[in-house]
Amino acid sequence: MHARDVVVSIGTGHFKGKKKLLATILSVISVVLLLCLCGYYLWKKKKGRKMCERYEDVFNDNETEDSDKGSELQIFSFNVIVAVTKNFSESNMIGKGGFGLVYKGELSNGQEIAVKRLSKNSGQGIDEFKNEVKLIAKLQHKNLVRLLGCCISGEEKILIYEYMRNKSLDSLIFDQTRSVTLDWRKRFNIIVGIARGILYLHEDSRLRIIHRDLKASNILLDDDMNPKISDFGMARIFGGNQTQANTNRVVGTYGYMSPEYAMDGLFSIKSDVFSFGVMLLEIISGKRNNYYRDCRSMNLIGHVWELWKEDRILELIDSSMNISTSENEVLRCIQIGLLCVQEKAIERPNMSSVINMLGDDRTMPLPKQPAFCFWKGNYSDHPNSSTNWVDGCSRNEITLTELEARY
Repeated sequence: MHARDVVVSIGTGHFKGKKKLLATILSVISVVLLLCLCGYYLWKKKKGRKMCERYEDVFNDNETEDSDKGSELQIFSFNVIVAVTKNFSESNMIGKGGFGLVYKGELSNGQEIAVKRLSKNSGQGIDEFKNEVKLIAKLQHKNLVRLLGCCISGEEKILIYEYMRNKSLDSLIFDQTRSVTLDWRKRFNIIVGIARGILYLHEDSRLRIIHRDLKASNILLDDDMNPKISDFGMARIFGGNQTQANTNRVVGTYGYMSPEYAMDGLFSIKSDVFSFGVMLLEIISGKRNNYYRDCRSMNLIGHVWELWKEDRILELIDSSMNISTSENEVLRCIQIGLLCVQEKAIERPNMSSVINMLGDDRTMPLPKQPAFCFWKGNYSDHPNSSTNWVDGCSRNEITLTELEARY
């Protein structure tokens, strides 16, 4: 054998060895990639199944009597929500709800939406989300905000609503510049619209619902100034013969809670009536419910009652309004407001009676001294102390087992 033949043989054998090693490596890599792909597919499938279970848990919870409308809601991906809110930018934030922030967004078709992102740190986040989706999805009324869809992604729980260009009622009536655009006719129509929305919840919908957190910031206004009730996270469904319920966990907003709810945890349709009465007086006066007159340590309800007793009630009316042709109607609404904030729930009218009183000139009962008429203590002590709220008619201090008030 020649030397050249030996070299060629050795070179060929070395090349075949490298080729075999390369083939082995490529085979291992292919197997690993295939396993990774299979694992990723199984993970996605499991995640999708869990996501479906979470949506089913939201839409098919057996606490509700009807479930036919839940599936009509649009399910948004989290990526879409991030895009339309510009990654939840502060410039897109338009408000704060009971359990999270609200952002403005615009879908690819040009539709404007309000995106409510529930707080991850909220102990009631999931319950809030389920409750709001279940209730709103089943309610259809022109004076209730319309839920368009929702999104669940990991710990993210998001509700998508129709966008209300005129924002919330409180941003209008308590703003000295914007409030001048609200003449009496517009305010009266807002009062009637809110009343009709509450009546629907209490008596006319398929579900009998107590809102429990009615306040000016939860009333949204559309382009035509039609009011729409929002934020149903604290709402509760009542059975056909149920008239009231109680809880050890009182949630709501100072100044809008009825005395029986704030002190004893009892809530009913009359709790919502009380909140409506407070809002009615706010709309007429342009003053917040926690308005105080320092000289007498008096809140808004107490201020209204003082003016009523002294026959000076016209002084309550927002000075930006001209009521020369509607004075009797305004006075009638003030009287309705006082009837709604009576201390005893049984002495407050139901919402059907309120609608009737708003719509005609029938004789109404005279109001008695309302609940939470006076505030006991120094003005500077008030903001965070529930024990300082004392009605002029009440005998005892207010004590709460647990209080979670929202502003």
